[in-house]
Amino acid sequence: MSPAARAGAPAATLTQAKIPGARLFRRGKVRDVYEAGDGLLVMVASDRLSAFDVVLPTPIPQKGRVLTRLSSFWFERTKAIAPNHIVETDLARFPEPFRSHPELGGRSVLVRRCERIDIECVARGYVSGSAWAEYRKMGTIAGERMPPGLLESEQLREPIFTPATKAVTGHDENISRAQLAAMVGHELAKKLEAVTIALYRSAHAFALGRGLILADTKFEFGFGPEPNPAPPPSKVSDPRYMASGPLTLIDEVLTPDSSRYWDAARYRAGETPPSFDKQYVRDFLVASGWNKEPPAPKLPPEVVEGTSQRYLDCYERIVGRPLDATDAPPVRTGGR
Repeated sequence: MSPAARAGAPAATLTQAKIPGARLFRRGKVRDVYEAGDGLLVMVASDRLSAFDVVLPTPIPQKGRVLTRLSSFWFERTKAIAPNHIVETDLARFPEPFRSHPELGGRSVLVRRCERIDIECVARGYVSGSAWAEYRKMGTIAGERMPPGLLESEQLREPIFTPATKAVTGHDENISRAQLAAMVGHELAKKLEAVTIALYRSAHAFALGRGLILADTKFEFGFGPEPNPAPPPSKVSDPRYMASGPLTLIDEVLTPDSSRYWDAARYRAGETPPSFDKQYVRDFLVASGWNKEPPAPKLPPEVVEGTSQRYLDCYERIVGRPLDATDAPPVRTGGR
C-alpha cells in the first residue's frame, strides 16, 4: 500500500508553499514561514528533505504532515518541561489568507514569534552517527573525552549535551559546551543544557514504552514574548543578553528529521540499528558517490517510497494510531 493510501490522503506533495497576500518571513530547508500579524507566524512543513545540510530535489510524500502532527503531539506532552510557541493547529482557526488554503491542512501550525537562539541543542543517549565517527577517531564526543572501549550504538551511562551552531544554509558545526558558554553566557548555556537533557529523558522513557529507542535528538529554543508588556526587541544583538521573555521550545520536536529512533526489539550494541529517520536516504546518497555538496542527486522511487513509509511507521508507533486527515485533535495553547 502506498504511503498516501495508508495516510488517507492524496499522493500530492508540497515542495514549496505559495500563499498570495502573505508575507514570507523565512524559507528554511524544510519549512516555509509566513508572518500572520499580531506577533504570530505560520509555519508550513513541506515535503522537502535535506541530507548533509543540502535540500534534495525529490520530495517525500506525507513527510510534512508527519513532522507537523508528530511535533504537535510532543509539544503537548512536553509543555510541563518547557513552554512552547504553539498557538493553534486547526487550519480553520488560522487568520486569512492561510485558512483559505486547504493544502496547508495538517502540515501547518500557528505559533508565537520568538527571538530564536541560533544553537541546535543536541542530546545523545547512545554512541551513534557523527558521535561514533568522532569517538572512533579521537576518543571524544563533541570535543569531550569519553570512557574507552565504547561500542557503536552503545548506551551511555548518562545522556550528554552536544550543541551545534545553526546554519540557515550550509553545514551546522558542532561546538563544545565551553564554546557555547562563551557564545551565549554561562547562565543561558546551563539552562539550555538542563532543559535539553530533561526533554530527552522524558521522551526516551515514553518512546521506550512504545518499543522505540530515542538514540539522539536536537531541540531549538527562543525567547518568548512577555504576555502583557511591550514586545522584546526585533533582534537580540548580543547573544549573551538574557531576554525578558521565557525560554521557549520552538520549531519541531522529536520528529524523524530531528531525531534518531531505533526499533528496541532489533537493538544490539556494536551494530548499526535500522532507524526510522532519513538515514535510509543518507545511506543511498553515500553509496551513490555524491560529494555532499549541491546539487544533490534525485532519489529513485524505491528510496522515496521506503522513506515515506519509515516516517509514517514512526508516527504510528509513537502516537499509537495511523496518520490520517482527522486523527489529531487541534492543539491550542492560547493567544486567540
